[in-house]
Amino acid sequence: MTGMTQTGVVHKTTTIPERVEEIISPVYEVGGSLRDELMGQEPKDYDFSTPHDPEYIERKIREAKKRPFLIGKRFGTIGLKLGGKLVEITTFRVETYESGSRKPQVAFVDDITADLGRRDFTVNAIARRDNRIIDPFGGREDIKSKIIRCVGAPTTRFREDPLRILRVARLAAQLGFAIDASTEKSMKKTAHRILEVSKERWVAELDRLLMTAGAESGLRYLMDTGLFTYILPELSLQKNYDQNSSYHRHNLWEHTLRVISKTPFDLDLRWAALLHDIAKPFVRLEKGDRSRYAKHDILGADMVVRLGRHLRWSNKRIAQVSSLVRDHMDDESPLRDADKRAK
Repeated sequence: MTGMTQTGVVHKTTTIPERVEEIISPVYEVGGSLRDELMGQEPKDYDFSTPHDPEYIERKIREAKKRPFLIGKRFGTIGLKLGGKLVEITTFRVETYESGSRKPQVAFVDDITADLGRRDFTVNAIARRDNRIIDPFGGREDIKSKIIRCVGAPTTRFREDPLRILRVARLAAQLGFAIDASTEKSMKKTAHRILEVSKERWVAELDRLLMTAGAESGLRYLMDTGLFTYILPELSLQKNYDQNSSYHRHNLWEHTLRVISKTPFDLDLRWAALLHDIAKPFVRLEKGDRSRYAKHDILGADMVVRLGRHLRWSNKRIAQVSSLVRDHMDDESPLRDADKRAK
């Protein structure tokens, strides 16, 4: 990259990978930041790997007059800020999981390929140094094909860390990619293992998914693979649910997805869009040849309070989302227009 001064002299602008290389060498850009760059996008933060141990990384950062962030040091990761971006440098490592444990045993190694082999998805298992790409698992081809695929056997990857079952749907929504057929099959096979993961981690991934432009596709994966049966079982009832209503052309789940797609990118509002009709299957009454759902807004708000507590939301979020669900049929509701257009 180049830049021009007021005097007309052209200077080369140092990139973040080059600045990191000045601090510690050798170092490889890896993971999501490299994936984003290969897709022509600017990374929000940067990940690097190096054969050097954490003590050496910390020392070199301090010698560069930078403040090291040490919260991940015991796992080999040291962070710092460069150019307003968070940069994390991690010692090459491999991870092994004991039966029944989600906490990996970490061992430092000196091989970049072994380090890439521990990663979740092929699009995140690519490295670059001095414009030389290391891609042992075909990540660049999957980026080109817009496919999310696990590194190695997907069932093994999901058993190691079941949050990956949720993360793959979020990443597909974020990137606008499809999920590889064998990976999706393993999602269905291992969906119940999401119960081994803390609800706080569920919510963090769902928050990110709901705020993506591709939220609709990610949520479809969660429904079709059975994840919602364990995360939000009340919501799972919406799949293929015929509303039998003259006001709706679509089944209940399709309607919910359409409301989300038409809702502004406000997190509480998008959660409310996801849950706005959650009570419908519980209040259904038949009138003639059509079904009615009286008071589904009131019961829905009460269900959101209980779901929010189950998901360990803050009291503020519980109050806000439940209020939005309760009022979603009012003319002044921020959900009203999306709800109307989705019918």
